[in-house]
Amino acid sequence: MTTTQDPQAQPPQNTQRLGQHTIPSYLDPNNLGPYEIFLEQVERVTPYLGKLAYWVETLKRPKRILVVDVPIHLDDGTVAHFEGYRVQHNTSRGPAKGGVRYHQDVTLSEVMALSAWMTVKNAAVNLPYGGGKGGIRIDPRKYSTGELERLTRRYTTEIGLIIGPDKDIPAPDVNTGPQTMAWMMDTYSMNVGRTATGVVTGKPVTLGGSLGRADATGRGVFVTGAEAMKKLGMPMEGARIAVQGFGNVGEAASRIFHAHGAKIVAIQDVTGTVYSAAGIDPAVALAHLRQTGKITGLPGTDELGKGEFWDVDCDVLIPAALEKQITLDNADRIKARLVVEGANGPTIPAADDLLAERGVTVVPDVLANAGGVTVSYFEWVQDFSSFFWTEEEINSRLERIMAEAFLSLWDVKERHGVTLRTAVYIVACTRVLEARALRGLYP
Repeated sequence: MTTTQDPQAQPPQNTQRLGQHTIPSYLDPNNLGPYEIFLEQVERVTPYLGKLAYWVETLKRPKRILVVDVPIHLDDGTVAHFEGYRVQHNTSRGPAKGGVRYHQDVTLSEVMALSAWMTVKNAAVNLPYGGGKGGIRIDPRKYSTGELERLTRRYTTEIGLIIGPDKDIPAPDVNTGPQTMAWMMDTYSMNVGRTATGVVTGKPVTLGGSLGRADATGRGVFVTGAEAMKKLGMPMEGARIAVQGFGNVGEAASRIFHAHGAKIVAIQDVTGTVYSAAGIDPAVALAHLRQTGKITGLPGTDELGKGEFWDVDCDVLIPAALEKQITLDNADRIKARLVVEGANGPTIPAADDLLAERGVTVVPDVLANAGGVTVSYFEWVQDFSSFFWTEEEINSRLERIMAEAFLSLWDVKERHGVTLRTAVYIVACTRVLEARALRGLYP
């Protein structure tokens, strides 16, 4: 490969060097936030990239960052302003793809990290997408439906400059769902003067959404977890599962594992932690949560302290909440042989190393929770063709893609003698950087 770039060139003046990374000026080098996890993951995989390592800085820098002010009228007549973000990490392999979350702790670093993990995730299962992510810094529990609709429509208009069916396709994430996507699709459509169902995925089925999308991420967690259990010689029947997070992903994964004979022994969510050695029926737990607004108090279970969750005697642990949950403070207490990451970035690198040293297998987020974006891809394809598949076809295609991706990545893990996370990054980063190298730089 011919190049005229000087690999010894000094970094631009608007960046700072931290270790082996060139840190953009808009990040605090003393507190990089979640993006630091991604940078370390890239650093670890670089020795396996061969000549493609020449392009590795491409992975460390988001292609485009849009920060917007989102002002809305509140129900009491006042005006409130919220921070909004949309980050497109990489589009070498196709349009950006990734969710939008509403959470009071959303930061630029977090959205950057989530968009970068989407780049890796899409490449890992070989979808024709790059990585994107969005977020608004808000606690949605404190606002009415009308206020959230106005927030969503204003945010969609503000980021409308860079999204589109062939540019960047948002989807649901934490505290967003089909209704949010319906508002986004309608707002974008009104602004462009035509109905554009393909601008978002995760929509209601009546607006071009796909059957099977609601359970897709949790189903992918199950499929990859089940394949890992086969590799480790762990029987599904009676396997003890502990689940952190009982939202869309955790609930669906719990339900599907339970339906296949596994035993859900612990559930933790923002309201508390419940445990039962005899097993918890996820359907009963969900009904209780909807009725009472909390997981604690579930009949037939004991309530545990928040930190005690990590001491639960289980075979499989599914972190399906937020990032940075498994740390050096609790990684040595985890009794599971297998961790299947339903959340994005739940394990910090140092804790990942400790789990590996202890012989705990981790199915990383960028593989385990790729079921959601896979069915989002199906939805996008169906919207363009105006031809829709049955739920059975959706689930069958999803399970095939996820199982085949797992098995091929497990082979890479075995061949290189690395963790499954490193194997995923080897394959995904190679695919992204091959596309970058072939496309070259313009102009």
